[in-house]
Amino acid sequence: MKFSSKIEKCGLSPMRKFHPYAVAAKAAGKKVYHLNIGQPDVETPKAFFDAVKAFEQPVLEYAPSPGIPALIDAIQKYYDNLNMHFEKDEIQITTGGSEALQIVMNCILDDGDEILIPEPYYPNYNTMVTVTGGVIKPIPTCPEEGYRYADRAKIEACITDKTRAIMCTNPGNPTGVVLTPEEMRLMVDIAKEHNLFIIGDEAYREFVYGGEPLQSLGEFTDAAENVIVLDTVSKRFSACGARIGCIISRNKELMAHCMKMCQARLCVATLDQVASAALYEVGPEYFAAVRDEYKLRRDTCMEGLAKIPGVVCECPKGAFYIMAALPIDDADKFQIFMLEEFEDNGETVQVTPAESMYATKGKGKNEVRMAYVLEAPKLARAMELLGKGIAAYNAKYGK
Repeated sequence: MKFSSKIEKCGLSPMRKFHPYAVAAKAAGKKVYHLNIGQPDVETPKAFFDAVKAFEQPVLEYAPSPGIPALIDAIQKYYDNLNMHFEKDEIQITTGGSEALQIVMNCILDDGDEILIPEPYYPNYNTMVTVTGGVIKPIPTCPEEGYRYADRAKIEACITDKTRAIMCTNPGNPTGVVLTPEEMRLMVDIAKEHNLFIIGDEAYREFVYGGEPLQSLGEFTDAAENVIVLDTVSKRFSACGARIGCIISRNKELMAHCMKMCQARLCVATLDQVASAALYEVGPEYFAAVRDEYKLRRDTCMEGLAKIPGVVCECPKGAFYIMAALPIDDADKFQIFMLEEFEDNGETVQVTPAESMYATKGKGKNEVRMAYVLEAPKLARAMELLGKGIAAYNAKYGK
């Protein structure tokens, strides 16, 4: 049987491909501290479940293809409160941020077209771009420079006549990098000057730890034709299973093309939309408490990593991930070792090897992403296990 050449170019998610090893480790009696998937353990606001319980329509009908009015209104109000106004027809509801990404890529990329993305990047970008026939052209970064990328010379060196867009994941997954207002302005200016789309994947907007105001590419009304914002309730409200996201853009032609895809998949789940609309009624005290908790977790991880010789890691300014270069030869091999061979008092840790987060061959081989989505005492123990595991691995494999 013949399969699509495009899908055959895609790989499995590095966050999930070691799942069978973790299952086997648990079956062998080990406790595994999971830092591999960005699944928060913060409770989803009660408003979501109350809305589900209160739903009494006798028929669960198709929702409108752009999304139910209550949710679009809630998102519009959320952005109004951030001093960014979008008309209702500039917001389309999607099945999570993933579908938002998928729809946009299908609307802007043809075979051979390029999109600039700072590496390391969220690895599912690979699949979303590759199945369109497009190509990721990486903007290079390195751990020694804190993975920062907002540099005009560096970005313009990557632009070709095939470039169609620039992606900014801000705050960054997997790096935790937060762009300054000046860096955001620079990125938008470059996109405008080269007639490119600039896509803001802003799933982690609420999670910034230096007291900065919440920011969005949507602020730049002078780039109305260029800016596309992707958003989701998944991380903001710890509601990953709701699968509710959105595309936001003032580019009317783009949104008309996106609507073709929205209509082709009919609608997003009605009940999840109803419940997600209620999430936007949550007050600022919820976000303040969540930010404080994640900052504590970040600081706990950084304190533990500082005790491990040879780790290269800059303190992330946002999201809930840490990227680190470890003093090992191969992160994939190390992860299998940690799940199959290593244990300390019956415990081990699972992280995400980062090689598939790079488009540049050979980069990221000794780097990992860690999601600080566990309580601080568990993270402290996970960092201890990581240090002991590195020492045991290098003792056996001779790093």
